[in-house]
Amino acid sequence: MSGGPGGETFDDIPYLVSSGLNRDRDLIVMAQRGNLYDTPDLACPELDRFYATSVGLPSYAPQTERLMLEAAKQCRDRLTAEGTDLSAYNSTENAADFADLRTALGIKQWNVYGHSYGSNLALTYLRLHPQGIRAVALDSIAPAQSVSLPFAWASAQEGLANLYKACAAEPRCNSRYPDLERTLDEQVRKLQAHPLTLNVRPPQGGAPVKVVLDGGALVNLLVAKAIPFKDVPAAIDELARGHPERFARARAAGSVQVTGQTAHGLTNSVVCSEWVPDHTASDVLDAGRRAFPHWPDPVLAQAPQLAFQDQVCRIWNVPDRTARQRVAPAASVPTLFLNGTFDMKTGPSWAQQTARTLPRSSTVQIPGIGHWTVPQSPCAQKVLASFLTRPTAPDTGCVADLKWEPFTITPK
Repeated sequence: MSGGPGGETFDDIPYLVSSGLNRDRDLIVMAQRGNLYDTPDLACPELDRFYATSVGLPSYAPQTERLMLEAAKQCRDRLTAEGTDLSAYNSTENAADFADLRTALGIKQWNVYGHSYGSNLALTYLRLHPQGIRAVALDSIAPAQSVSLPFAWASAQEGLANLYKACAAEPRCNSRYPDLERTLDEQVRKLQAHPLTLNVRPPQGGAPVKVVLDGGALVNLLVAKAIPFKDVPAAIDELARGHPERFARARAAGSVQVTGQTAHGLTNSVVCSEWVPDHTASDVLDAGRRAFPHWPDPVLAQAPQLAFQDQVCRIWNVPDRTARQRVAPAASVPTLFLNGTFDMKTGPSWAQQTARTLPRSSTVQIPGIGHWTVPQSPCAQKVLASFLTRPTAPDTGCVADLKWEPFTITPK
């Protein structure tokens, strides 16, 4: 079960295969309803075009908000005019599709693996359709009972805090970047007050594009793992010394969008029915202030990577499903939680909280890894393989000796 919601599922297959998931067993991959190649396909090329141009706009300016909401409305109007019922795209229906697939294929029992939103969907599936599930592996847990916009700030804080601790524990990093947290705080405030505008060539190639680097952009790039973790301290230090090139190139990468690849309509139908309705805009700001008390309110008022989502959801107008969705699963099915310590999208501590109602669960944290651990970590691959072989006794021995990749040390 893939992430997003709305991510292009079949793009995951090379990563799943290279991670060995089909080495000694069949691997079944199904795109969720509304995804690319589905009918109807809930792609929003209108939003793809907005995201491509947004790299040259201030992150949270009124003009940026207006353009995003116009794109969301155009997509919604087009989909509904085509007869698409946007309320039919949610985790309950997604889970029922997977239950129907098992029956249609005549499979008595199978294992379930989900990453990011796919872990949320897997928990929903486990709660509603436990029959036929042998074991469940959850990678980068987004717990169905907890995910909301305020959740994003807690996760960002946890991942960044773990990265700071790792740098402090590495003598060369600690010596070269002794005030990493303070430096980032200063840069978020500085860039939000005085954004930089640059012309930068995207890493994918092509002509230079206009890039606006402000506090919101800086935070979103870090959460999105747009800078490799080993380079983050160096990138922050360079930025403070007047060299924003690493962050600017990462921002420019967003100007290259594969139109129609992501099903933004599926994203909005799930997010607007399950993640948004049970809190206010002030709840998001309060969560941001708790996580990052030294950052400016205009940055903290928008959840990372989910800007203007309250306003988008008023346009998307799908029913509130939080009462149905925000239910902790309670099952005796063996469950494995895999999380990376540097994950700024889904903080690793959510695994421990979610495991409380799953008595036959194991939780594993992979040092120095971010979102979606298995393709990035041979150890995570070994743990997952052993879990699928012996769900009640996975071999986690490789974790004890793991270290994060040494941080990049640049000359002063």
